[in-house]
Amino acid sequence: MSRSSAMSALTDIAEEQWGLFTRRQAEATGMAWSTLARLATEAATVERVAHGVYRLRGAPPPDRLDLRAAWLQLAPDTPAWERAPDDGVVSHRSAAALYGLGHLPADIHEFTLPKRRQSRRSDLRLHRGRLTESEWTTLDGLPVTRPRRITSDLLAAREDPGAVGHVLAEALRGGHDHPAAMVRSLAAHAAHFGLRRGDGPALLRWLLDLTSAPERDRWLGQATDTETTTSPL
Repeated sequence: MSRSSAMSALTDIAEEQWGLFTRRQAEATGMAWSTLARLATEAATVERVAHGVYRLRGAPPPDRLDLRAAWLQLAPDTPAWERAPDDGVVSHRSAAALYGLGHLPADIHEFTLPKRRQSRRSDLRLHRGRLTESEWTTLDGLPVTRPRRITSDLLAAREDPGAVGHVLAEALRGGHDHPAAMVRSLAAHAAHFGLRRGDGPALLRWLLDLTSAPERDRWLGQATDTETTTSPL
């Protein structure tokens, strides 16, 4: 394949990935590594944004560029539109930040995968875990855990309960999740906070008390509404 043909194919891929592509994807189009290196060195057409991840120049960088590049690194051969949750889902602090929930710093990119993985990146944290279909969704083109799973993960990671409470309250206020779904996810953590084992409602009440959210009573009432708990938001 000629350089122009490879570049055309690469442009098609990048258009579906926020202007980004991986070295593996470039090589799959027939572009030689030396050609890609030269394009990046010239800095006229291609910009290297992370190890093995590049951006086509000519358009504004996408929001959360670093997070998107880190996600692409997890499965460099697979185009974004063909990926499954097993290829990595944005989670923990990174997921809260993607939703715009709470105030926990998200300077480390966090993802959940079903199998143990390691990375040399100091700004990357990979968590091992399985996600059900109701625990993740797609937001801004990225797979991300839902707030019900975010709060559970943050508590499991021993984050400050007050900070987790604010993430939870802002998720409910924004309509990103339902109190009943939160209760089910919180149930596993109740005993750790001195509550009756499996008492999700009590833990939800305590976390909301830490935030002084004026909607507290309404949310606690909705937490017992079983009619809306079968289908994820």
